[in-house]
Amino acid sequence: MAIDPWFFIAVGCSLTGYALYLTGLRRQLVQPNRASWLIWSAATAVEAGTYAAVNPGALQGWVFALSALACVAVTLGIWRRSVWSAPSRGEIVCTAACLAALTLWIVSNNAFWAHMLVVAAVPVSFWPTWQSVAQDRNRERSPAWGLWAVGDLATLLVATRGGNQQVGEYAYILVELLCHASVWFMVGLATINPLRSLGFRNGRLYVLDAYSPAASLFSVGETHLGKAVYAAQGFAEGDEIIRFTGRRFRADRVPSLMRGSSDRFVQVTPQHYMGPSGRIDDLINHSCAPNAGLRFAGGSVTLIAIRDIAPGEEITWDYSTTLAESNWHMICQCRAPECRRVIGNFATLAPERQEWFRARNLVAPYLRRKDEVAGPRDRAA
Repeated sequence: MAIDPWFFIAVGCSLTGYALYLTGLRRQLVQPNRASWLIWSAATAVEAGTYAAVNPGALQGWVFALSALACVAVTLGIWRRSVWSAPSRGEIVCTAACLAALTLWIVSNNAFWAHMLVVAAVPVSFWPTWQSVAQDRNRERSPAWGLWAVGDLATLLVATRGGNQQVGEYAYILVELLCHASVWFMVGLATINPLRSLGFRNGRLYVLDAYSPAASLFSVGETHLGKAVYAAQGFAEGDEIIRFTGRRFRADRVPSLMRGSSDRFVQVTPQHYMGPSGRIDDLINHSCAPNAGLRFAGGSVTLIAIRDIAPGEEITWDYSTTLAESNWHMICQCRAPECRRVIGNFATLAPERQEWFRARNLVAPYLRRKDEVAGPRDRAA
């Protein structure tokens, strides 16, 4: 029997989407929701098994099986780059649904209802990603979502052209199609355009260059300290300037990684640092009189304008506002009238300056309480 050509299109789109997503993950171009992917890896594995049991010999079952393997690979990549956080109620509900499906399949051997339970769990598993994209669609700007949607459509065509399927057998394919298409729509339909993903530069082909709708907002220049980031257009006080990205590392691993130009780590928790991203946020310098500050919200770190910034002005922030380490210091050469000469942790700032940053929510969460940054002598008093 000849294999339906739509089968190859479905497999090709699905696997290409996963390959592009893994590339984006490795280059920190996407910031996926870890819980969603953990659930998806479990759900796709259960779905691949239950679909094969309900529809033995169906070609689309192979699409699900290959997708499950690729999904697990993405999940492992995400978990290597993330830190633990408690799951939300929706994440717990969906995980429970997937476990119930697996249990139902194993205990009662009722593959049909296990299959339908996973179908019902899929939209719930997308909820954390929908929330994440609603806050910042750049977190999921990848051509993968468009390719997955096209792959789902091809899988649906394989199922319909095969004939003899009941309506219930299309449920998972339709739900996946709608969910993938919804994220694709939220991040922007143009992300499947190859011109957004491929390009030549200096004689080399670049895959998945960072999509930057605000590329015209910045320019990179030189100062007495080296490279610096300048505003190409003005920012008003309170504007979001750029989101900091980068792989997170345990604090005990950071000293061995801080070498020369790679010494661009931002402390994000008492036990973790964000490493260099290879993007423009790595080049933003310190100043004792900054015009921007870092705001921590959920898992994101965003640079916020703390006053109006004129076009052509260098963008800076105060490195001390994220530091809890007591043994770190840096000789400052910012040349601001308020220059402190030596930069240390948050506790080295004047008390009124600490309160100024706290009042504007421009310090790391673990520095928001006074007793968390007080020195031993202060606490003893």
